[in-house]
Amino acid sequence: MKRITYVAAMALALSLTACGGQKKQSAEPAEEVPATPAYTVVDKPQVDLSKFKVDKDGYIVLFDGTSLEGWRGYGKDHVPGRWVLEDGCLKFCGTGEGEGQRGDGGDIIFAHKFKNFEMLFDWKVSKGGNSGVFYLAQEVTTEKDGKTIYEPIYISSPEYQLLDNANHPDAKLGKDNNRQSASLYDMIPAVPQNQKPYGEWNTGKVMVYKGTVVHGQNEENVVEYHLWTQQWTDMLQASKFSQAKWPLAFELLNNCGGENHEGYIGFQDHGDDIWIRNVRIKVME
Repeated sequence: MKRITYVAAMALALSLTACGGQKKQSAEPAEEVPATPAYTVVDKPQVDLSKFKVDKDGYIVLFDGTSLEGWRGYGKDHVPGRWVLEDGCLKFCGTGEGEGQRGDGGDIIFAHKFKNFEMLFDWKVSKGGNSGVFYLAQEVTTEKDGKTIYEPIYISSPEYQLLDNANHPDAKLGKDNNRQSASLYDMIPAVPQNQKPYGEWNTGKVMVYKGTVVHGQNEENVVEYHLWTQQWTDMLQASKFSQAKWPLAFELLNNCGGENHEGYIGFQDHGDDIWIRNVRIKVME
């Protein structure tokens, strides 16, 4: 396990000195920046990609409908029991009681970190269903009351939203539809919004290449943005992950992927039934 501890710098008050013999004037005190708590990025062994099939288009098959090899729970060493194989799909069996509630659930990740890649997948949700796709994720722990706990995966990862837009209330929250299907959750709405109704299969795409990120839905590119730029920092500051609202998430997301700009891909347990199939990834140099 590799421990990396970070301490946020505190803002300093500045003073201005007048010229030409005028009196010294004091500037308004700078707004205090919330401290970022100490945290650990957990390093675990990664799976060997050479053991996985490569399809005719050059994509590594991460899930072929018959095996969960290479997958495990976020912060776990096993696949949570609510993630099952069903008719060639990876299904999360929801509780209907919200994110991470009851039983052997939790988010799932593929145990290899990716840097520059294009990932393709098919997905569908139940009526009113909610889930998400994570990328460049890290496994992050903090200490609370003398215990080590895993912070949620989305504290370090951008999220491609999976949602039944017609029936889930999150579709009407956020700003300008930025919580609807294929959106960069709480930051950029998917345009056009071309999701198919619940129970029908959609195709999804996430491309990350040297900081440029593209979300695709049903054969159209619907989101594009650029990581590790002022644009990215500004979007975080305008979201629920701002430095003032959530300093740990802001620090991790502002440099998502960490020093090597790489991380896990994963799918979310949000308490609702979801089906995933044909998960493929092409590694780009």
